Amino acid sequence: MGGKTLRFKIDDVSYELLEAHDFGWLKDYGNVFCVFDRQDSGNIAFGIERNGAKKLVKFAGAKTLRYAGKPEDAVARLKDAALLYGELSHPHLVSLEDHFAVDGCYALVFDWFEGECLHMPDEFPPPKKYTDPNSPFFRFRQLSAEKRLGALECIFEFHAFAEKKGFVAIDFFDGSILYDFKTNTIRICDIDLYQKKPFINSMGRMWGSSRFMSPEEFKLGAPIDSQTNVFNMGAAAFVLLGGELDRSFSKWEASIDLYEVALKAVEKEHVARYSTVEEFFDAWKKARG
Repeated sequence: MGGKTLRFKIDDVSYELLEAHDFGWLKDYGNVFCVFDRQDSGNIAFGIERNGAKKLVKFAGAKTLRYAGKPEDAVARLKDAALLYGELSHPHLVSLEDHFAVDGCYALVFDWFEGECLHMPDEFPPPKKYTDPNSPFFRFRQLSAEKRLGALECIFEFHAFAEKKGFVAIDFFDGSILYDFKTNTIRICDIDLYQKKPFINSMGRMWGSSRFMSPEEFKLGAPIDSQTNVFNMGAAAFVLLGGELDRSFSKWEASIDLYEVALKAVEKEHVARYSTVEEFFDAWKKARG
């Protein structure tokens, strides 16, 4: 971060970087119709269309506005992420179509999903996120509990699958959730930081939103494991069905049985939670009847 912000244009769409970068190779994929240039990950992403088919190209190696690290570290993470999307390919995950190096940088190409991200801090910073009728999060919270339960269960299903593959979710939050309000379908995106088990917290305060994070994600040297992800899933339930960090029943918009399952999932004591995401999801389905 730091330095002078420079504005550029590609196919009539403006974007900003700290330094010029050649994106001429994007022409091979079609016309750019939108740019996501505000991520703190070191990535920039382009929505591209050709003959009616849309793709998302995610790129690391440029000097983006909100990234404090080295571009080469962002490149290494995105290169590793390509393997993740392949190994964790799933109907509820955005679909990776291609990935490749570009002049020492790296790009991932995804099939476009016509969903809206539930966390858009630039367009809808709190409190607008929770009150503006145009906010995707506000609109999602206006859906019936049944539709929101359906979306949550897609999230649980994917993370039970990732757990069986030996992975733990890192940095999962509502910014990782895309929702299509026309078809009532969901996709998970941005799993770039998910890790193979065993994994230890080497950062102290890890990547992520505190609304979703377990106590061990703030504790240097703590194991990050299935019970961490149980907490993340319970926290997701409170964000999408309850009062976020106010986990009282008065804010909950589903049954008492589901509330008790979610509450056990977010126990501060690691051992008091369900032992796996699969066990949590089984208890959830049983409570759903």
